[in-house]
Amino acid sequence: MRQLRIPAAFYRGGTSNAVVFHASDLPADRALWPEIFLAALGSPDPNGRQLDGMGGGISSLSKVCVIGPPSRADADIDYSFFQIGVKDMTVDDSGNCGNMSSAMGPFAVDEGLVKVPPGQAEALVRIHNTNTKKIIWSRFPMDEGLAGVDGSMAVPGVSGTGAPVRLEFREPGGASTGKLLPTGRAVDTLDVPGVGRVRVSCIDAANACAFVRAEEVGLDGTEMPTALDTMTELLARLEAIRCAASVAMGIAADVEAARRKPSIPKLGIVTVPKAAKTLSGEPIPVSEIDVTGRMISIGQPHRALPLTGALCMAVAARVPGSIVHEANGSRDNPEADVRIGMPSGILVLAASVKVQAGGALHAEQAAVYRTARRLFDGHVYCRASRVPGVAGQGQGQGQRKAAE
Repeated sequence: MRQLRIPAAFYRGGTSNAVVFHASDLPADRALWPEIFLAALGSPDPNGRQLDGMGGGISSLSKVCVIGPPSRADADIDYSFFQIGVKDMTVDDSGNCGNMSSAMGPFAVDEGLVKVPPGQAEALVRIHNTNTKKIIWSRFPMDEGLAGVDGSMAVPGVSGTGAPVRLEFREPGGASTGKLLPTGRAVDTLDVPGVGRVRVSCIDAANACAFVRAEEVGLDGTEMPTALDTMTELLARLEAIRCAASVAMGIAADVEAARRKPSIPKLGIVTVPKAAKTLSGEPIPVSEIDVTGRMISIGQPHRALPLTGALCMAVAARVPGSIVHEANGSRDNPEADVRIGMPSGILVLAASVKVQAGGALHAEQAAVYRTARRLFDGHVYCRASRVPGVAGQGQGQGQRKAAE
């Protein structure tokens, strides 16, 4: 049986990996895209390894990005993100991936989608994320006409160093729901079936997130992802809380609908600054962090922090009365960076939240540095038998042909 042969690149962005496609190389009918993405990444895989595809067996390594021409005047490219289920057939486009956002500017420049004048030392690419309808400014150094990759920037969870990519999420509030505080409150007490009453902060900035205090769910807050992985009853309770928050935020109509939309809201677990160690065994001193954070993404304890989740956590640290604000050791200095201690190290972010007339809160921006690198490019192969709808009508708009 023949295979489909589709041009693609494979990128690391921050602490994530993704297969990156040009929209023009995919079918014009977007309803056919999920079949391609699942086949390309090797999902669903009941073994959780995605060995028959490009996925890496965990949520941060099971992603697809699609880049096309801008649909807005204030953007240079459109970027659509898809979170691919590992063991199931989920193809979720309800939220963005901040880590992979860091690779989109370099991809656009290296592919010639955005022109940088010769000799210019830094590129600025204005990215329109179609999932959240938000604009992200990506700034990064140039090296002989291409996006730079070498530099001294270290990202917790990524070995070595690289060229810094500054991501500025413009007006990040309401990315998923249209409101920074979807429930109208900084903290809610939710009556969660099977769990009981739980205090939750529902915040929507860069991506919708629900935050709980670690101690309230029976945790210290410094647990490693490998330890959390074994706590199946706890993970079930946390998923119940996430689903209840989804309904409260208006993301899902009911709990069943919330279960079918696993990528948002993400669930954050926070506590006050605490001494801990990283996955590599390095110490995290209390004096160097403002809040301790963990996150659950697609039902899995994250090895670092999903970047949009971390950005939301930083914004939440600036929202008076929120659970993150309560835990934030630098809450009395709104101009300071927010330093989050997490499993892979310390993540430093900037967030600005202002009080508008009438007392309403407005998230002006959230910013972070990442690194990104193209790992390979060429073609990804999908079994034609896995994507009969695509194989039957030929390949995408780019007129690439299937290989026998």
